[in-house]
Amino acid sequence: MWRSECVVLVLFLCVRVCGRPQLNTRIVGGQAASPGSWPWQVSLQSFGFHFCGGSLINKDWVLTAAHCFQNTNEKDVKVLLGKQTLTGSNPNQIQRGVRKVIVHERYDPNTQDNDITLLQLDSSVTFNKFIMPVCLAAAGSSFPAATASWITGWGDIASGVSLPDPGLLQEAQVPIVDQKQCASLLSLFKMKITNNMICAGLKQGGKDTCQGDSGGPMVNKKSTIWIQSGITMYTRLSQYQGWISQKIIQNLPGFVKVIWVPREITGLIARTAGWCQGRCFCQPEKHYT
Repeated sequence: MWRSECVVLVLFLCVRVCGRPQLNTRIVGGQAASPGSWPWQVSLQSFGFHFCGGSLINKDWVLTAAHCFQNTNEKDVKVLLGKQTLTGSNPNQIQRGVRKVIVHERYDPNTQDNDITLLQLDSSVTFNKFIMPVCLAAAGSSFPAATASWITGWGDIASGVSLPDPGLLQEAQVPIVDQKQCASLLSLFKMKITNNMICAGLKQGGKDTCQGDSGGPMVNKKSTIWIQSGITMYTRLSQYQGWISQKIIQNLPGFVKVIWVPREITGLIARTAGWCQGRCFCQPEKHYT
């Protein structure tokens, strides 16, 4: 079987700022994250309820999924940054409104192709230990099967089972899944995968995203830099450098091109995607406000 090893890292734009959390020390999948571990994670809320995740990519813009805004009025949306729990005290939290929503023009709600949206904040944020942008995978980046990735969010921990209070931010490590294996699995649910999508998860389940995690980041680490490779569930971010740059224009995010070269290792078990602890298949939820 194959294991991937990162051997090349090129194209640095603003990476002195992005993808470098000051408080992220160790990652263990499937548990509560420590405060400040994922400073780009945001909670999108409507009327006080969390409905999707997102990622801060510079001082003015947040990245999320298009399906989060199918039936959501942007005027009702609040962006919460520096948040650790859904309820209770969050001393590092700040709140912003949404000035503009840019849904990808070719987003297809039936196939979930081009499932990507940009949110412009109503005012800039100041970076600190708990609020910091993530780097983005540049065009041409490669993330082959078995590449270790990390997902975060406040979504359900099983089908219809919400996080227990106070709703701590969760983190989990998952492997990238081969596109052909993913296509085979999704065909069981009459879903198709395109080149704009990336799959990750475990065959046995137990570590993956579910309702409420939509729009949040999937990230990979190279040296000391964290790079967002996907948007839950799961848009291949490297396909959208041109689109993002065209929409933001000024103060572009930090794009990092990463090439992962697979190396053969005996005994590695191939794993296909699994969702919600193996108890459900989480298709993108619709959001109503």
